[in-house]
This record gives sequence, C-alpha cells and structure tokens, in this order.
Amino acid sequence: MRYLLILLLFSAAMQAQIRKKPDVKKNSDTLVIDNGKKDSVVIYKPTIDDYRYKTEKSDYKSVDTTFAAHNAEVYTQYNNRDNFGKIQFANIGSGFQNLQYEISPEQELSLMPANKSYWIKAIKEVRYYDVKTPTTQFVYHSAMKNGGVLQSRYTQNFGKYFNFAVEYAGLRSQGFYNNSLAANNNFTVSAHFQSRNGRYEFYTHFLHQNVNNEEYGGISDLSLFLGGDSRFDNRQNLEVNMNGSNSRFAYRRYYFSQSYLPFNQEKFPFKINHQFFYQSNRYNFNLSSSDTSLFEAYVESMGTTARKYSKNLSNTISLIFNNPKFYLDAGVRHQHITLGTGRVLTDGKFDTEDTENRIGALGNLKINLWNKFDLNAALEYSNGKTFGNFLKSENHLKFEPIKDFFVDGTFLFRNAAPTFNYLVNFSPVLNYNYRFMDFKNESVTQIGGTAGVKWFDTRFFVNLYRIDNFTYFDSSATPKQSGSSLNISQLGGEATFSYRKFHLNTRVQFQSNLTHKDLFPTPDFIGRVNLYYKTDAFKKAAQMMTGLRVYYFSKFASREYSPILNEFILPAANGYSIGGQPIADAYFNLRVKTMQIYVEAQHFTTTFTQNKSYTAPYYPIYDFRLNIGILWNLFH
Repeated sequence: MRYLLILLLFSAAMQAQIRKKPDVKKNSDTLVIDNGKKDSVVIYKPTIDDYRYKTEKSDYKSVDTTFAAHNAEVYTQYNNRDNFGKIQFANIGSGFQNLQYEISPEQELSLMPANKSYWIKAIKEVRYYDVKTPTTQFVYHSAMKNGGVLQSRYTQNFGKYFNFAVEYAGLRSQGFYNNSLAANNNFTVSAHFQSRNGRYEFYTHFLHQNVNNEEYGGISDLSLFLGGDSRFDNRQNLEVNMNGSNSRFAYRRYYFSQSYLPFNQEKFPFKINHQFFYQSNRYNFNLSSSDTSLFEAYVESMGTTARKYSKNLSNTISLIFNNPKFYLDAGVRHQHITLGTGRVLTDGKFDTEDTENRIGALGNLKINLWNKFDLNAALEYSNGKTFGNFLKSENHLKFEPIKDFFVDGTFLFRNAAPTFNYLVNFSPVLNYNYRFMDFKNESVTQIGGTAGVKWFDTRFFVNLYRIDNFTYFDSSATPKQSGSSLNISQLGGEATFSYRKFHLNTRVQFQSNLTHKDLFPTPDFIGRVNLYYKTDAFKKAAQMMTGLRVYYFSKFASREYSPILNEFILPAANGYSIGGQPIADAYFNLRVKTMQIYVEAQHFTTTFTQNKSYTAPYYPIYDFRLNIGILWNLFH
C-alpha cells in the first residue's frame, strides 16, 4: 500500500484536464489564454476536447476521463469491457462462459475458438487519435496470486495532420488452482494521416495478440471442494484433471486503408477507397504426456500437439459518396482464405490445407437528418465452394421522436459457414479429431431494438433470434447441426435512480430459449445491482465512490468446457446445473486529478460462506479476491 500512497501523492501534483472552460476566447480547437498583444506570443491551453479518438468509420469523441460507475465496471476487467452476461473463470485471462446468445463478427470465415475471443481487438475497435500534446494512459490490475495486468498507450500528433499511437498490454496471472496460469499480451501500432488539402487520407495498424493459457480439466473430486475441509482452502491442494497441458492462440493483422478525393469536395464529394488487410489466426493445444492417460482413445504415434490455423488476405476497392447528411459506398472485394492443420488426418484422405479465392461485393449507407434520424445499413456478399457463400445484412435505425427520448432498432441477417473451429481439428485424442466440411450454412436472423429516456438514464431492450442449422458440439465434442430452428428471445432494461449522493443502478435480462433449449442452455435471468455513494473529498480536490455490487444468474443445466477445443460442449450424463448463487463485490474508488484508483473486494461473501458458484461444471469461479486497479491519463 505504500507504493499506492506514493503514486497518489505524485498524481496530486499533476495538472488536471478539466471539462469546465474558463471565460476566455475560444480558438478553433484550443483555449486562447493570451492573445499575444503584449509580446506577440499567443499562448494556448488545451482542454479535454483537444484529446480525442475515433475508429475508422465513426466520428471523433473526447477521451473519457469521467469518474462514473459504468467506467468502474469496465476498467476493473482485464479486457476493459463490461462483461455483463458472462461469467469469468477462476483466473483472469482465462476467458468466460457466455450466458447469453450473441453474434461474434470475429468468428466469421476465420478460426476463433470461443474462449480465446475475449482479449481480441477487432478492426472496428482499433482507435485512431488526435491529440494536442503527447498523451499517455496506464491501466493496471492486480492478478490472482502472482502477476499483474498492465495496459499502456502512447500517442502523439506530428503536425496537425498525422497521428501515431503505440499500445502494449501484458497479462500474467498464476491463478489459485493447479495448472491455470494465464499469459496474454497485445501489441498495437496505429497511424492516421490526412493531407493538408483533405484529399488524401489513410488509416493503418499492425496488431499482434497472444492468448496463452495452462489448461486444467476441472476439479477431479468435487466432494473435496464442497466438503469444508480447511486443507482445501488452499486451492493448490485440490487435485485437478490435466496437470501439464496448455493452449496457445496467436492473432496477427496488417491493415491499411486509403482514400482519395479527385474532385472538389463541395461540387463532387466522391472518394476512391482501397482497403487491404492480412490476418493470421493460429491455435495450438499441447497435451502433456502425463495427461494422456485421461483419454482412452489416444494415439501415441500422433504426438501430443494439435495445430490449426486460418489466414485471410483481403483487398477491397470501393467508391464513396460522402456528404454530412448522406453517405454511400459500394465496392468489390477479393479474399484468399486458408484453413489448415499442417498435418494429415487419421484416415489419410484429407489434405493438410484448404484454400479458396472469393469474389464479393459490399456496400454501406448512412443517412442523418435533423440530428434526430440516423440510418446505418451494411450489406456484404461473397461466393465460395469450399467455405460456402456468405451473405450479411446489418441495419440500424435510430431516431428521437421527442426530445430526450430515443429508439434504436436493429435488423440483422447472416447466412454463413460456421466458425472454422467447427470445421476441422487434428488431435491425438481421436474423438477430438474431426473434419466437418459437408456443413450447411448457419442462418441467423435478429430483430430487436432499444428505447431509452435520457431524463431518467433509463433504457429498455428486446432481441429476437432465429437460428437455422445451429452448429454445436455434442457431449462427445463432435460438431453437429440442428435439423430445425432455434428461437431465442431476450428482454431487459437498465435504470439508475439517484437521491442526493446515493445512486442505485440496476440491469436485468430475461432470456428464453423457445425451442431446443437443450442445444444452447442458458439462464432464464441475469441481473446486476449496484448501490453506491459518490461525493467530493479533500475540499473538492478528489472524488470518491464506494458501494456494493451484486451479480446473479438463475440456475441452469450448463454446457461443459472443453479445454482441448477452448469451446463449450453439451453436458454428459453426469453433468449438473450451475447458477443460483449471488456474487457480491464491495468496492472503494478514488479519483485525484487524472488518476483513478479502484479497490474491490470481489466475491467477498466467500470469506464467511462456502463458495458454491461455478463458471462451468467442475470449474468453480474465484474465491475472495482483492483487486487493485489504477487508471492514469497523462497529458504532457
């Protein structure tokens, strides 16, 4: 704690970025403190609005330095996301079980094991910055037992038209159970350039991510976990299945997008755009020789390592009509996709690699009227024989019929091959050795929307899904497809109630699998309650927030986790239900200048009651954990 105090005192000396603007002249992008009448030198003082970011397809937003309860739910997570609707494994960096149905674009036409996806940064999530002065951000979390998580970012403008950013995130956490070490890292370099006359622009980034985990196969004897014997309060004393195996997932992407405006913007607002990216996904599972005895159908001559990979080389040429009220682009795309194992499968009939050249078309439409009506529509199609045709239509309509009341509707249709983790797998364990290339395209239709009232900070949402040819792993880890459709409904809402300095935020979701609940079992109810007190402190030199957060999902017959595939499979005959146990966290957060400090007593009820909460059968979630986190923005 003495190191925390030193950091706190040091941060108190930093100059804060404030949102409240002094009564001075405003230039186009900064505050003019002195207009230079005395000595001909103009002095500028940047505000927080001079530090902003965007994704390639979005508008600029100011860097968020607010001290809000929602931010605490993001910055206390190792992947910096609000993980409502998911339940974490016992070690950070080891992924989650998803408790709700959702569509993952990163799994489209690529190899992406479900439990490796939570650390991955998609193309549309890469941020490009525009900052008045060099800017640094640090996010730190404590780990479980030994290790830590440190995420850092440095960005700087070189002149007015070019920005460069470099980010690195490293995670290492030993975990409380045997063979559960997580070691993840993420390195990103990004740049954005726009010519002085505004006619040429490019976005580029390089991303390299590793998600590496030791994989234990769950607790061998649950009666010891639940028996109350104090010897097993030290979780290292519990025997687990698989003591030396591990999985490794590597994700690399080279991305470059450029556009050119050949004519006068006001008369002919047309751009020519070219997008290129190369993405490589590689998954290895290394089975320890000491763990082979756990599997009956093990072939020693096939070794102990299972490998597979996918590659995607993509080129897109499009024509863009860009107007503040109307945006339209249309283009053609070529993709060269590869899926392979690097090994011949057991019966010798299959090649080590499948490749395909695909030609497709895509388009995007955006309409903005009166700042109250927004339509975003995207359509993409490509043809293929090996991996099937791909069709995706995604549409969002947002409008504000009356002031401070908004409606956001969604319609999505996707017809595509299952994620490549279902199509092929090489493994010395024979029942995990498959090639499923005679699949049918999985069709997903989503209709839903969100309605909200800004006055009360309240929103309601509903989503209806229909999935045809739903693809899943059965209890023997064999990929299968359903003969009839799954129908899933989700209904929920979120609201915040405030009384003076006390606040209550609630979020609930009711989910019903109307058909084939046995193929995709989920809880009927997921809820989170956050009661907190927020006030100024130290003569308004700081802000503090303290509260109690409770997370709950109802009991359900959960799928089981397969560490070999990093996927969830249907339960075996000895499966059992999980859920029905609240998970309570007490926390104290403090903000001083540009530093925010988070201290959480996670799942603190296990200090005086027995832990009976699970992420999946045979995989308990973490016991009591003291999580210390720091978010520090430095505006140099």
